[in-house]
Amino acid sequence: MNLERHHDPSIRSISAGYKHTVGLKSDGSAFAIGQNKYGQCDVKDWHDIIAVAVANAHAGNGHTVGLKTDRTVIATGWNKYGQCDVEEWNDIIAIAAGWRRTLAITSRRTVLAIGQNKEGQCEVGSWREILTVSAGDWHTVGLMTDHTVLAVGNNRYHQCDVTSWKNIIAISAGYLHTVALMCDGSVVACGINTYGQCDVGLWNDIIAISAGSHHTVGLKKDGTVVATGWNAQHQCDVLTWRNIVSVSAGCDHTVALRNDGICLAIGDQSHGQCDIEEWMKQSIQQ
Repeated sequence: MNLERHHDPSIRSISAGYKHTVGLKSDGSAFAIGQNKYGQCDVKDWHDIIAVAVANAHAGNGHTVGLKTDRTVIATGWNKYGQCDVEEWNDIIAIAAGWRRTLAITSRRTVLAIGQNKEGQCEVGSWREILTVSAGDWHTVGLMTDHTVLAVGNNRYHQCDVTSWKNIIAISAGYLHTVALMCDGSVVACGINTYGQCDVGLWNDIIAISAGSHHTVGLKKDGTVVATGWNAQHQCDVLTWRNIVSVSAGCDHTVALRNDGICLAIGDQSHGQCDIEEWMKQSIQQ
């Protein structure tokens, strides 16, 4: 079990990927810790960033995507399928990263996708009126302005069976499952449930969700956190956390940001992805 924490009031958000963690600071800079085999942590020169996205792919490898204030996009990391070739994108208002691909929402509420499309996971060109997108390993999910949900890609485990969902305000795609937050604070899920990652039917008062590869995390309105699913690396041991304002589930680890600037991380530490102390050192050196 590994629990790391550190304080930095300038941290704006944190995101958990496959084996790395990326942070965004209020000054628009970014920093990262963890596996860097493909350069997915090479973000120290990024600036004017307003959002970051990382893939929490179960199958390995990784890349990191950043949205800039001028609505352009940058990316670094594994690029075998062209998933980092986003330099020509512009007028972007939101981004998402999945295994082997990158997605973005334009100001016109249409969706762009680049990368591998073997399972049809990039076939989003006809989507319109999209609020947010989320990318799993083999499927892509989109939340529409009418609070219904679209999905494309692999549906072997029914992770794309979302067309009946209504009143949705947030979505998150994991390895082979999909999770959605309803306007009443309840949560629905579909897809593979081998480890109980879809056992969210009793959750209530939830204000944010995040799907990892095999686990799901929910942030409650009282600032506490709930989690379900695979827990071999203790990535679901979050019940003692308090005053949390955001959460992110990676492949085998979970990170969170507290309202006082404390960052928390728990789970797999094989590549230092939970080493928040080292993360803070990097941020100070920038």
